[in-house]
Amino acid sequence: MKYQSNRIFDDALKASIISVCSLIAVVACSNKNDMFVAGEATTVFENVRIVHFYDDIPNIQTGMSIVVDGSKIVSVGARDKVIAEKAANIIDAGGMTVIPGLTDMHVHIWDEAELASYLSYGITTVRNASGMPFHLILKEQIDAGEKVGPRLLTTGPILNSDGPNVQLNHQIVETSEDAIKAVRGQYETGYRDLKVYSNLKRKAYDAIRSEASALGMTIMGHTPEGVRTEGMPAEKPFDIPFEDILDDGFTTIEHVESIVWHALRDRHDEEAARAVAIKIADAGVAVTPTLVAHYNLYRAAKEKDNFINRAGTELLNPFIRETEYDVVEFWRSQSPKSVGDNAIFYQRMTDILNEEDVLLVAGSDAGIFLNIPGESLIDELNLLVDAGLTPFEALQTATFNVAKVLREEDRRGRIATGYKADLALYDCDPLADIDCLKEPSGVMRNGIWYDEGDLIALREAGKNPSYDRTQHNAMAGLAAQSLQ
Repeated sequence: MKYQSNRIFDDALKASIISVCSLIAVVACSNKNDMFVAGEATTVFENVRIVHFYDDIPNIQTGMSIVVDGSKIVSVGARDKVIAEKAANIIDAGGMTVIPGLTDMHVHIWDEAELASYLSYGITTVRNASGMPFHLILKEQIDAGEKVGPRLLTTGPILNSDGPNVQLNHQIVETSEDAIKAVRGQYETGYRDLKVYSNLKRKAYDAIRSEASALGMTIMGHTPEGVRTEGMPAEKPFDIPFEDILDDGFTTIEHVESIVWHALRDRHDEEAARAVAIKIADAGVAVTPTLVAHYNLYRAAKEKDNFINRAGTELLNPFIRETEYDVVEFWRSQSPKSVGDNAIFYQRMTDILNEEDVLLVAGSDAGIFLNIPGESLIDELNLLVDAGLTPFEALQTATFNVAKVLREEDRRGRIATGYKADLALYDCDPLADIDCLKEPSGVMRNGIWYDEGDLIALREAGKNPSYDRTQHNAMAGLAAQSLQ
């Protein structure tokens, strides 16, 4: 674990030993005056301001204590109702704000070192959107406490058919037989979530859906358009209409620009946008807007080298930066106005989706192009606010909305007894200034506490992705696709 400091490793190991061995007394509860007595194996946050996101409006509690035992919250109550003297770790928050740990629902992880970057920004869960074999190994290591990082969810390799949007890391399926073989292969490898892409042909896509349903796998991704022929989309509709996708059981539709392209046929038409938003809401499908992914294309076109080499890009993977050099140069050469006009409408489309009660979840597309791991999620939340969401609504997209989409409302996305101890602490009010999320004062991930010094060490560790290891991961991923 080259990217971990000794202290972080030691803390994680100690926490694991305490959790497994149960050699020290756990939490006890006294009936006297409804007092809660924190046991010797617990961590207690004292005098915190808690912001809850499970309602339509903020639910804020001040002067609170949170008691954590192992990986779970075992008590949330008024400070004067919790006796903490025997706790193993008492954190006096001094009135600081605590929220559930953030989730980035659309990332691309190429090397284990990148995990440190996400955690340093208060991100305690990430969903990787293009699976390779090392992701499944890394997930097991994180779950076992052998690696430090956010909880890792991952799809399998991207399923696509040949066409204008095909990429090297896509698993190409042209027929029903191809699709069934690919889905079964991904399932047998260990993936349980599929990602589909826009070029998928109808028969291949239908076979993916059918086989996924039979195996109990979920589907997310770009909405398949079928075969694209000359004149699409301006002169004639797509082979697979957008509306046909809405009852197909997508966990999330990715990228608001994909909706504009497919559903609106790339037209900046607010009336049509609202009609589409209503259909998406009626279908109960969640959307990951990833506004920052397109906005960064605009910034590359407008700001050129000042943006391409801005502070923070040292957290980008060097192997991926090298392979994407031509892509960056292409967008650097584009007209800022045309790219900017699209960015403005994508924000408007996102606001319309929110106005029509489409469930939105936050994703950054970090790990590709110039989207910095960790920081890009905070940029995404800022763009959601710029689009028209309140800071509270934007924060919901990275907390409780995610729990709803993943059907984890009973154990994640809230600060309550019995919930996972994934927390982020801030010496600021993110409801007043959402950009302050970039500098958490501390993060708890799965019951393990990382203070400000630890977060600095994690941020530094995130600057060292391995070029050789990334190349190995990518090559192994390409080789595995041909076997699935």
